[in-house]
Amino acid sequence: MDEIRVQLPDGSVRQVSKGTTVLEVAKSISPRLAKAAACGRINGQLVDLGYACESDVELEIVTADTENGLAVLRHTAAHVMAHAVLRLWPQAQLAIGPTITNGFYYDFDVDHAFVPEDLERIEKEMDSIIKEDLAIVREEITREEALQLFREKGQPYKIELVEELGDSVSIYRQGDFVDLCLGPHLLSTGLLKAYKLLNAAGAYWRGDNSRPMLQRIYGTAFVKKGELDAYLVQLEEARKRDHNKLGRELELFMTSDVVGQGLPLLMPKGAKVLQILQRFIEDEEERRGYMHTKTPFMAKKELYEISGHWQHYRDGMFIIGDEDKGDEVLALRPMTCPFQFQIYKNRLRSYRDLPLRYAETSPLFRNESSGEMHGLIRVRQFTISEGHLICTLDQLEEEFRGVIQLIEYVMETLGLTDDIWFRFSKWDPNKKDKYIDNPEAWELTQRQMKRILENLEMEYDEADDEAAFYGPKLDIQARNVHGKEDTIITVQIDFALPERFDMTYVAKDGSSQRPVVIHRTSIGCYERTLAMLIEKYAGAFPVWLAPVQVRVLPIAERHHVYAEEVRERLLSQGVRVEVDLRNEKIGYKIREAQLQKIPYMLVLGDQEMEGHTAAVRSRQMGDQGAMPLQDFETQIAEEIRTKAR
Repeated sequence: MDEIRVQLPDGSVRQVSKGTTVLEVAKSISPRLAKAAACGRINGQLVDLGYACESDVELEIVTADTENGLAVLRHTAAHVMAHAVLRLWPQAQLAIGPTITNGFYYDFDVDHAFVPEDLERIEKEMDSIIKEDLAIVREEITREEALQLFREKGQPYKIELVEELGDSVSIYRQGDFVDLCLGPHLLSTGLLKAYKLLNAAGAYWRGDNSRPMLQRIYGTAFVKKGELDAYLVQLEEARKRDHNKLGRELELFMTSDVVGQGLPLLMPKGAKVLQILQRFIEDEEERRGYMHTKTPFMAKKELYEISGHWQHYRDGMFIIGDEDKGDEVLALRPMTCPFQFQIYKNRLRSYRDLPLRYAETSPLFRNESSGEMHGLIRVRQFTISEGHLICTLDQLEEEFRGVIQLIEYVMETLGLTDDIWFRFSKWDPNKKDKYIDNPEAWELTQRQMKRILENLEMEYDEADDEAAFYGPKLDIQARNVHGKEDTIITVQIDFALPERFDMTYVAKDGSSQRPVVIHRTSIGCYERTLAMLIEKYAGAFPVWLAPVQVRVLPIAERHHVYAEEVRERLLSQGVRVEVDLRNEKIGYKIREAQLQKIPYMLVLGDQEMEGHTAAVRSRQMGDQGAMPLQDFETQIAEEIRTKAR
């Protein structure tokens, strides 16, 4: 029998018979390794354990406790879940079921609204499929065979996917269940040990709101039950911190069906937090040499045609007026840069004017699809700390450095430094319709940005096809409590718009030159930042950010006058304070204030009234005892001044 060479990651080589499977190689190395294996990697490509080696190969055994191995395990769990759904609802139509961060999902088109009790039924059926220990077998069939197979199965979504594939198609079978899939998978359903279905939600087919609305079931799976249990505890903690839940409970924001999706209503407490953040940012920007502008919320389409937004971003804009009816066509602004460029062009500029740093607290409007919107994270109207720095090429690196220093200061002050990371987002030269078509300028600008990042000694990841349509950018990334990644702040170097808007300055030698533009935000979207802060602090904001910093709690009605005096005294010093005059027991009032996560409670009784003191209860330090009012005022003033956390 012919032999082949199998080279392992440590460089060693094994001689095996042609046709030996990945699992057999694993067993020859170690029975323990074979038991832990989820799949193999042949010449860099992930394959099933049942894959037969027919020629010399480089082989790595991938265990289930690795990132790739866990993804294989979870993909298998998605198939088992789909199998269970079909057993319970035979008419269900299958869409897609990929793995995601921390789990998996599968989309179904079924004439039944999934409720929590259904997830329990599906789990029980999954248990049966796992006990049956069905072999999971990969098959390569032709495109026509696949079309015929899924026509017979009554699976139109699979047919649509197959129609987009080449001549050869891979499918996986387990018992009477078959699915279109690239794989790899575990060898059998019985190898799935620890899993949990989490929730059901709606999702448009292929994320397109003009396509059918499907039902998506989310789940997760782990190698060991202990790991699953630990994750479920973590998930419960995340639910407690979810800004969508906490923000409503603490009356920071709400939504209304008659107002519309993606249009949250900031209630007084939420609006107060945003006001504090906005004042902090605007004051800090002014200290760093920014000049604030105020520009219109909408403009004629001609402005966006010049900028390129009309050509590259029109689907994401809200458009007013019908050109076919002879209307003047306007659009709500998705960003502020074209407006500030008009201010720059108001008069002739000299090199002595540069750098110019424009900033604006900008309400923006973007037509997000309904499937993308979530709480305060992604909305259709939001407010951003937008800014544009217009400078010479020689000034670019120093101005970029100043932008990064501002962002780092803001993140440090908010306590978010440990929750963010940087991503260098570049263009994809193969997507000419998505980006301004100037390859030479793209490559030059990306080299400039990379050099600046290296000179700043920044740590960052790189990502292709994540740039703005007019230039590369540095994205500041963060994850919410559920692990979903979002870009919260961007810094972009723009080579295109200065030319499109014919922006110039007179250089030292009298020649006319193009400036360079840096687009940036200093805190990003205020609403999204509020969501991050709610989740970071579980609603218990630092004192300087808390919408109510002190609640005064008189014990009895005879203490009300003194309570009002204390309130007025604190208000006069800029402390945000309220008084609870309800006819309730003091224990109840304290618990209410604790649930509202108010930093300080001042309990007032006979002794406090007579001694002009207050019994201070701190959210962080507990009962601090009686304290002269002046001492408390000094203490809280220092916390506010230093923005202590």
